[in-house]
Amino acid sequence: VQLQAYGGGLVQAGESPRLSCAGSGFSLDNYAIGWFRKVPGKEREGIICINSIGSTNYGDDSVKGRFIISRDNAKNTVLLQMTGLKPEDTAVYFCAPINFVTRKPLMGSWGKGTLVTVSS
Repeated sequence: VQLQAYGGGLVQAGESPRLSCAGSGFSLDNYAIGWFRKVPGKEREGIICINSIGSTNYGDDSVKGRFIISRDNAKNTVLLQMTGLKPEDTAVYFCAPINFVTRKPLMGSWGKGTLVTVSS
């Protein structure tokens, strides 16, 4: 099972885009879901996650107070509301089911990410 991230694009610094995570034939509400991002030349990093009852955890202090994760169970999606974007937030963003304690992905492969490019 692979989840797909949507909603990326070219944005100006300071803008507040929202990304969506969805999976065909996969019910997200039973799983903890994490958002990750990948910059060329660096390891993919987990930035924020949410468990099945709505508790959240940050994996990257740089997004605290700027990124919010939430669920829309009616639409079977997990959302990432980004605010106050900075050029250093430029990355390909991915989502995946995770172990909420370890914040490690449950799956061995990644779905399609979405590129967010922040211009200054």
